[in-house]
Amino acid sequence: MPPRPSLHSLLLMAASASSSSAATTAATGGHPHRIRMLHSFSPGRVPRRPEVACCVRGAPDARRSAPAPAPLRSRNVHSASNYGAASEERLGQLIQKLKNEGINPKQWRLGNFQRMLCPQCNGGSSEELSLSVFIRKDGMHATWNCFRSKCGWRGFIQADGVTNISQGKTDIESETDQEVEAKKTANKVYRKVIEEDLNLEPLCDELVEYFSMRMISAETLRRNKVMQRNWNNTISIAFTYRRDGVLVGCKYRAVDKTFSQEANTEKIFYGLDDIKRAHDVIIVEGEIDKLSMDEAGYRNCVSVPDGAPPKVSSKIPNKEQDKKYNYLWNCKDYLNSASRIILATDDDHPGQALAEELARRLGKERCWRVKWPKKNDTDTCKDANEVLMFLGPQALRKVIEDAELYPIRGLFSFKDFFPEIDNYFLGIHGDELGIHTGWKSLDDLYKVVPGELTVVTGVPNSGKSEWIDALLCNINKQCGWKFVLCSMENKVKEHARKLLEKHIEKPFFDARYGGDAQRMTPDEFEAGKQWLNETFHLIRCEDDSLPSINWVLDLAKAAVLRHGVRGLVIDPYNELDHQRPSNQTETEYVSQILTKVKRFAQHHSCHVWFVAHPRQLHNWNGGPPNMYDISGSAHFINKCDNGIVVHRNRDPNAGPLDVVQVCVRKVRNKVIGQIGDAFLTYDRVTGQYKDAGKSTIAAVTAVQKRQNSYAKSKKDNVAYEMPFPHPVEDDSVSGEDDSISGEDGRNSFGL
Repeated sequence: MPPRPSLHSLLLMAASASSSSAATTAATGGHPHRIRMLHSFSPGRVPRRPEVACCVRGAPDARRSAPAPAPLRSRNVHSASNYGAASEERLGQLIQKLKNEGINPKQWRLGNFQRMLCPQCNGGSSEELSLSVFIRKDGMHATWNCFRSKCGWRGFIQADGVTNISQGKTDIESETDQEVEAKKTANKVYRKVIEEDLNLEPLCDELVEYFSMRMISAETLRRNKVMQRNWNNTISIAFTYRRDGVLVGCKYRAVDKTFSQEANTEKIFYGLDDIKRAHDVIIVEGEIDKLSMDEAGYRNCVSVPDGAPPKVSSKIPNKEQDKKYNYLWNCKDYLNSASRIILATDDDHPGQALAEELARRLGKERCWRVKWPKKNDTDTCKDANEVLMFLGPQALRKVIEDAELYPIRGLFSFKDFFPEIDNYFLGIHGDELGIHTGWKSLDDLYKVVPGELTVVTGVPNSGKSEWIDALLCNINKQCGWKFVLCSMENKVKEHARKLLEKHIEKPFFDARYGGDAQRMTPDEFEAGKQWLNETFHLIRCEDDSLPSINWVLDLAKAAVLRHGVRGLVIDPYNELDHQRPSNQTETEYVSQILTKVKRFAQHHSCHVWFVAHPRQLHNWNGGPPNMYDISGSAHFINKCDNGIVVHRNRDPNAGPLDVVQVCVRKVRNKVIGQIGDAFLTYDRVTGQYKDAGKSTIAAVTAVQKRQNSYAKSKKDNVAYEMPFPHPVEDDSVSGEDDSISGEDGRNSFGL
């Protein structure tokens, strides 16, 4: 692109061309001047302190005469002096009384609402400047109000000798600054502006050339009524804001790239008439971006009048207090008919903050957003005009055509998860098919998947906790996972002994249970302690209070973020604090708890084992209980991803006493398992579990058949039947993703 002259040089050329005519006008005595107050603001994102600028021009009509000089008013100097002294005395009294209340800012402001730190609540944990203090300039009274809902400290004081009649409002009825601002907005009367009064004129050739360098044609400028203003021999670009063709306001761009606009005029969109009855509306951040969209063929575009905020606000104020975005309320009727609103704000943090503020007010469900393309190998176009200048109108049209739905928290499309789905298909993480348990007979039925919940149950003293500990040791040995344990039934030293015996494969003591096995050596013990410290983290209550599920999950979250743990054990459910509202049933409470646990597992890609005891069993025949018998609610099996019953043989006539039956009663994901039973043998010396041999499985199976046949012949009220074991050699899988065992203990194959 050829080099183009700067706007500064073009405007100086235009100003010098008109200087001779201005000098002639001045030499003839000139016309009376009109002075108008403007508020100027910086072109940057953060507005500067309001400044006063004068717009001076000669009157177009000679019939207008200069205003008569204002007559001088005489006043009693002594009376004014006495009033001032009395006001100072009252102000001194008010300030002293405020200090006695603990209100003591570094600088006092009179006649304005002043924000400061509340001495009662200290602004809460965020130290918010929540206290609003107002002191009348004449020292009659002062009011204060803390807007923090947990504080709400309010008060009213008055100077000595001031009667209640002089108070506008007394005590806590004093108006807040929000109420005052709302009343000002509601009662505000906007100034009507006329083109002749603004001294607007058509664009000079130099400015037309400037816009052409930005790929904006003279026809687009005429259609959008872009004009210029010659003030004090300086030319500014004038963007006229109109509604139904009538001038409402005007915004100026000066030589030094500063912006100003007519004061006390109604705030509306630039180009508002172009979106009248439009179903698709494009909103940009600046007037030149609006003109650029016009060049690309999109006339249904408007620009915000005040630029972008530095960041997203914490909350949306009500209509009366939403001064920054009152143009949205003023143009509400134009936007109501739009079914799709495309937010094409600048590609920077303030621009994205503006898009969020607009979407929150307009409704994210009908908002779309654009993605700006690259203008070269390294840089991305910032706005619509840069796309037009560097890539052309066709590229700008494609940007609008490819606009995407504005994201709504909690609402997604599958496209948002394509990278995750791709990794799942390609097996990038390596755990897509689950982590092996370490027991071949169980791997065909159950594997550990990050982000899932496994509920484990069994009658007391069946070895539920021992089996989970052995499973964790196997997973750590296989892939190095770390775990956080919330095991309220285990003393720390006893739990450490169990884990070390499984890891080192030797007994902790030379005790009777160890038999002739050699005890672990001191070196093995020290190495085991290091392994314990690196692999496991503990959640423990240090006082007599019961831990709540929220407390446990908060600490588990800290362990995930700080130590990188991949598994959480909560053992057991009945050791948690179960206080609940009086109007909430236990079933609703259990459902709520399990939902929280599942959300934690999914969000942190952490597998959770939740141990829950069954209720008291009546007419128990010695077989494994059913998942529906867990104390509290059927939601334990309904909401979990995997349901497992751990059962130990207690009858010498039913087979070896060291046989442990692991009954997989629910598998939600058919990829990683199915319904069935696995048999393990328990080594009492080391606490390890091993796959049971075929002869052991055959013996247990025969006993179970005889027990089930006897129970059927009796036809009594037997609650449970012993399910047949799942053969290790059978590689078939359940045809249902969410298959569970029936209440009679049989699996999905009818065994």
